[in-house]
Amino acid sequence: MIPVLLSLRVAGLAVMFVFLTGVPVARLMAGRDFPGKDAVEALLTLPLVLPPTVVGFGLLLLFGKHGPLGRLLENVWGISVIFNWWGAVIASTVVAFPLLYQTVRASFQAVDRNIENAARTLGAGEWRVFRTISLPLAWPGLVAGIVMSFARALGEFGATLMVAGNIPGRTQTAPLAIYAATESGNNRAALVLVALMTLLSFMVIFWVNRWSKHRLKRWAVDDEMFNRW
Repeated sequence: MIPVLLSLRVAGLAVMFVFLTGVPVARLMAGRDFPGKDAVEALLTLPLVLPPTVVGFGLLLLFGKHGPLGRLLENVWGISVIFNWWGAVIASTVVAFPLLYQTVRASFQAVDRNIENAARTLGAGEWRVFRTISLPLAWPGLVAGIVMSFARALGEFGATLMVAGNIPGRTQTAPLAIYAATESGNNRAALVLVALMTLLSFMVIFWVNRWSKHRLKRWAVDDEMFNRW
């Protein structure tokens, strides 16, 4: 159970960081054009297509003992994320970021700009426009992005193994525990972990599907009432 609980904690924190960084970046990229935008978008989505071990090696270069971010963390706060469960959080955040970013950016691009401009002409500031118009209209895509990034972070393996290692009780998440159990011939433990992860993933997908159907029905009712009015 410890690997599953650790995976849930890592995935939860990773999704929180992805949400805090991905939503503003997606909003910015959806609403503005600038030179080099295509290159920036390619860079933001690069972890989606790179092998996880390549991502993990890059994180080692950044957060390792001699890496720029690793030296900064060591000198300022006296901490190291290598072979620490925080390394698993960082790895999961990096690999899950593109999923939320792409989904949320597409949702923001689908928002009717005329509605946002009308609010601006009525005196609403950018933050109010974002909070009361853009974000609610893009909410279904945001929920989908959160779920997909959570699932990706929950199942992250390669980059986590490179950065955090496979230390039982400290950095061994559920995917790493399944791998270790299979390697040692403990198929029973691997089967239990596989069943728990499958059940958890099923519950997440089931909830999203139910929520989406409820949302669509609610929109249909609202549209019908509006047309009657």
